[in-house]
Amino acid sequence: MTSANRLSPLEMDAIALRHPHLLQGSSNKRLRTILISVGLVVYLIFSWWFFSIGHVLGNANWGIAGTYLADWVSYEVRPEIRIARDKTMTLDYQRNSPLGHNPNPSWVVLDKETVTRTVEIPASTTQASKPKTSSSFSFMTPGSALGGANAASEQSRTETRTDEVITRALVTLNRSTKIEIADGLVRATHGGETLTMAVDGQNTVTPQGVLPTWATQKRPGEKITLAFGATGWAEVEGDEVSVRNRFFGWANFLFDTNSPFFGKSYGEVLKLITSGERIDPTRSNLSLAWNNILYNAEWQHLDVWTKLLQTVVMAFVGTLFASLVAFPLCFLAARNITPNFLTNQIVKRFFDFLRSVDMFIWALFFTRAFGPGPLAGMSAIFFTDTGTLGKLYSEALENIDDKQREGVKSVGATPLAVQRFGVLPQVLPVFASQALYFWESNTRSATIIGAVGAGGIGLKLWEAMRTNSDWENVAYMVLLILLVVFIFDSISNALRSRLIGQKAH
Repeated sequence: MTSANRLSPLEMDAIALRHPHLLQGSSNKRLRTILISVGLVVYLIFSWWFFSIGHVLGNANWGIAGTYLADWVSYEVRPEIRIARDKTMTLDYQRNSPLGHNPNPSWVVLDKETVTRTVEIPASTTQASKPKTSSSFSFMTPGSALGGANAASEQSRTETRTDEVITRALVTLNRSTKIEIADGLVRATHGGETLTMAVDGQNTVTPQGVLPTWATQKRPGEKITLAFGATGWAEVEGDEVSVRNRFFGWANFLFDTNSPFFGKSYGEVLKLITSGERIDPTRSNLSLAWNNILYNAEWQHLDVWTKLLQTVVMAFVGTLFASLVAFPLCFLAARNITPNFLTNQIVKRFFDFLRSVDMFIWALFFTRAFGPGPLAGMSAIFFTDTGTLGKLYSEALENIDDKQREGVKSVGATPLAVQRFGVLPQVLPVFASQALYFWESNTRSATIIGAVGAGGIGLKLWEAMRTNSDWENVAYMVLLILLVVFIFDSISNALRSRLIGQKAH
């Protein structure tokens, strides 16, 4: 529009006065948009205040969250160095160490000496070896039964021993992180900084200097926690240094520490299986290796796979039975198929009752009724899906094209034939598609209800999470569940696409 044809402000005002309805819609639309935006902002502010989101985010321990995530894809080796009053040390590893029964990692270097020292043995130790005395009451003065003055000397005794002890320990977590313990001092180096701590062999640890950012101590004398990020962490107490060295991967995934194949490379295992002498005279090395994998004490592969199969069967059987029961009932619930109002309402309310109770609640009910196991899970899926599929099936029947049904009826077909040839061809692909979707969805749901005792891998997953230390096992089971869900989702999508394609033709 040129400047000559452009309307002046006076002309625009005149048009607005003559035709106010032309501008009213635009004004109302802008006002509605503003009100919706303001309402959304107010709602977000209210939610932030009502759920204390700022407080939760401010007090969240993000370090622990990071540690949990790291536990899913890594494992820890935990050397624990105990420090005596005479500054000598002993070294132990956690029970069921991933390094086996006699761990000797190259990143832990020990200096040892043979020393002769005097050890004080408590009275409880000396008296434990003596025969138990009578418990009858005595009016003798205290100590008279033990010979008076000699009783005090028998309360404890000393003994001279010759032992091999650790005088210095060096734990190297990586190139920039190491911990050295010697002469009652603990020196931790990380990121170019060194922290020296004095330990007394009892319960007091004293830092010498200012604590770096990666070291924390709540109160003077208490333990000092050293955080080394993804590498691991350590705790320094007056009489002990506990190190957690983290390694990426899943330790002993194929063979546990009790297996004769433990610690061997893949090449060595392959050579033993193909051409090595029999480790167990009663079976081949291949059979022994497969047995060791299945019954791996740390990963429990056979038990996990069995529970996963239970979950798949629960989902399949529960969905199948729900589809078979919902199929005939949906014809009674459809108003255009069964015009009886009372019958429609009874069946529809029955569907509402079944699906209004969540599958999780049904699982709790049937676990109490039948006891823990897959039967409770299948029953929960069956009850919930019968109501949901029945409702969906009846709605699909109510939306069919009556022309096809009327055409079959016009040739004198029986009522059963009318449903068979005039109704089923229209709804059967929809029924099958919905049943396939629920089968795929119930594979995930069966995992959740398994956690309350309904069987399957859900229960095993919950048991691993409750220990708060087997997060690598949790990750393993989660990956298996995801793999099964992906496979079933692909199969379900392919079958649904095929059914819908046949319907289109």
